[in-house]
Amino acid sequence: MRMLGRQLATARRAAGLSQSGLSAALNLNEETIASIEQGRRSLKPDIAELLDEYLGTKGTLAAGVANLPEVDQFPLWVEEYMDQEREAIALSWYDALVVPGLLQTKEYARGLLGGRIPAYDSDELETKAEARMQRREILHRKVPPTLSFVIWEPALRWPTGGPVIHREQLRFLRACSELPCLSLQVLPLERSYHAGDAGPFTLLETPDHQHLAYTESQRGSQWVSDPDEVSILARKYAMLRTQALTIEDSRRLLDRLLGEQ
Repeated sequence: MRMLGRQLATARRAAGLSQSGLSAALNLNEETIASIEQGRRSLKPDIAELLDEYLGTKGTLAAGVANLPEVDQFPLWVEEYMDQEREAIALSWYDALVVPGLLQTKEYARGLLGGRIPAYDSDELETKAEARMQRREILHRKVPPTLSFVIWEPALRWPTGGPVIHREQLRFLRACSELPCLSLQVLPLERSYHAGDAGPFTLLETPDHQHLAYTESQRGSQWVSDPDEVSILARKYAMLRTQALTIEDSRRLLDRLLGEQ
């Protein structure tokens, strides 16, 4: 991605354009252009074609996207999710069996990804674990998004990676629970039913106030943009927050779990 970013920056400067000038000409967000050039954001095929046409680069950028090394590439829907996540102004996340990706330590992420079937090779495993850590930057953005997490209690009790990694993960969650932009609630095992029994999902609000959702399952991931479907998931999340422990009781549960280690 960095190589493509440098190619874009070179072509833009050769055309005598600033990042703001290019973004205005193509009706793209200036931060999008900056992120692509710095290798922080993937270049999508449709945007690559648009840039090739405008900058006269004769398909160079589109060819670069098509021939990225496999280890440097995520499925396009995952890349789109990460792009939306990075720029979201609000994010609500329910997870049932694992700690949400934005709240994982690197060792926990390695332990989780290391159990994949079929297995990742060592280079791909490290690339994906590092990418997950880079996503955590939004927790400390100058203007962070409003973040809400509901986690089913089994995710906190499952010792992914072993007892030492598990303890460090719980400590990190406890520290994150004190961030002013973030609310963390635990859905306790004692509930006889809850609104999240169909699986995990994430709700996002974009800077232009579009409401989207993202779901994951054994068979893959799915973007949800239909307003009716997003509304259903939003209502489920609202119910989950009432069924979960309060923020203060969730912290106390984390303290108890840490004391049991």
